[in-house]
Amino acid sequence: MNAPVTSFAAVSVAVLPPVARLNLRIEPADLATASSAFGLPLPRDIGQGVFKGDRAAWCLGPDEWLLHAPETEQAVIVADFAEARATAPHSLTVISDRERTIAITGPRAQELLSVGCPLDLSRMAPGTAKRTLFDSAQVVLIRDADDAFRLEVWRSFFPHVSELLDIALREFACGL
Repeated sequence: MNAPVTSFAAVSVAVLPPVARLNLRIEPADLATASSAFGLPLPRDIGQGVFKGDRAAWCLGPDEWLLHAPETEQAVIVADFAEARATAPHSLTVISDRERTIAITGPRAQELLSVGCPLDLSRMAPGTAKRTLFDSAQVVLIRDADDAFRLEVWRSFFPHVSELLDIALREFACGL
């Protein structure tokens, strides 16, 4: 995927612009403090996501959250969590440069993802996220809508994942 957007009639694949991306590890008992620091109530159920304005958070594990915000807000978020550390011990790691985001949208988005993802995507509700594999690469898969997904891919795996998506798109375009 050398071009930022590749598509054919039923599906589009685009590399999205960077965001502030943070990994939060905190005891669920301290979630109210973390929610206050981030500016929205963080979800408690694994896989669930919440959104407010340009900020979003997904619960990836019993004590792990993926946070997204505009890049320009990253320093403020880090400072707010540093302040919260006095009452709620946690680990907040900036992972903004570690990953790239690929959007897959359109009526055949789910079918395209099934080329490399072992999950039954029909069971994944919009607004949820799961850590999974795409071929052999660990990714976070976010489902934004019935026909819209995002893959959070480590930069080191990005060439592999994007090439697989390109091959699958070419096959779709040929009617395979």
